Amino acid sequence: MTLPEKSEPRAEQGAAEQPTLVQGSAERPPAEQPTLVQGAAEQPPAEQGSPEQPPAEQPTMAQLAEGYASKVGLHRSGNGNIDVLKSAGGIQGIAESILPGLVFLITFTITRELPLALISSLAAAAAFTAARLVQRKPLTQALAGIVGVGLSAWIANSTGKAEDFYILGFLTNIAYILAMSLSIAFRWPFAGLIFGFIRNEGLEWRKHPARMKAYRIGTWVIVSVLVLRLLVQVPLYFMGEAGLAALATTRLLMGTPLYVLGVWVAWLLTRPAPAPAGPTDPQ
Repeated sequence: MTLPEKSEPRAEQGAAEQPTLVQGSAERPPAEQPTLVQGAAEQPPAEQGSPEQPPAEQPTMAQLAEGYASKVGLHRSGNGNIDVLKSAGGIQGIAESILPGLVFLITFTITRELPLALISSLAAAAAFTAARLVQRKPLTQALAGIVGVGLSAWIANSTGKAEDFYILGFLTNIAYILAMSLSIAFRWPFAGLIFGFIRNEGLEWRKHPARMKAYRIGTWVIVSVLVLRLLVQVPLYFMGEAGLAALATTRLLMGTPLYVLGVWVAWLLTRPAPAPAGPTDPQ
């Protein structure tokens, strides 16, 4: 009777050992699953932590200078020099800057009718804009011209004085003189910004005192052209209608042609010194 009583606990212990195996087999998947899930979850941060793609580049000062030079209208020829005719807008651009004022002068001189002269000048500017539309050319220069002529006509019509047609040009000249003078004072000379692009110097010229000096001189040359305009034309303006013909004539001659001439002289004065020749190979 004692043997069955002793064997029953062993069977119970063996049965009690089975849950241990079940628990062990049940515990393994949870232990393995978090490891796999964590490993899979860690991959996205690794991808996020390796953003080796460069951020969007901001335009450099050299690129800004290049864009500004393009907006100013300067162009270079195939040999790397400044293209004077193209920088002046070509034949059509020169005509757009001269003819509206010439039409105004001729019409007013013949008819002595200010409104008719103003309308004729506006019509000439509008004709150039229409021509550019037909040719599918950029309208920037033509639109700027018609806006300038429109403002000049409005001023002259408001005052009733034909000579006031040229006041806006005086104010524009003064603004350019001040802006270029400030560019020299702050060591960002205007000539350097536009010529540096054409010569592929970027802004490296600012690191060299000789180049900085040359571009400051070149900017003063352009400023002197603008100052010369005022010195010649302002006294004629104060003569009233008696000086109108002379004022209009000098305005035409000292407009785009003289400005482009000043830019060309500044270009020549700011040419970099030729690189020294390397040593010749002995023969």
